[in-house]
Amino acid sequence: MAKTRTTLTLDEETLKAVKIRAARTGKGESEVMEEAIRTALGVGLLEKIWAEMPEITEEEAMESALQAQAAYRTERKNKKA
Repeated sequence: MAKTRTTLTLDEETLKAVKIRAARTGKGESEVMEEAIRTALGVGLLEKIWAEMPEITEEEAMESALQAQAAYRTERKNKKA
């Protein structure tokens, strides 16, 4: 997939977290940020569901993806509390 350069404004704490994650995983900061954004937006989740359950309809896959995303967000919210 083609990449596009962009500029982000992040608070210092978030940037520090990105740098730490990059250092710990051996990935670049850009890769860490892209993975976090894709996860938060649920990008790729629908394709993963289709690969695992190809017999379901597109509408069923979308509903399943939205449910999985909501569950993930609830889990993250509960961990922060």
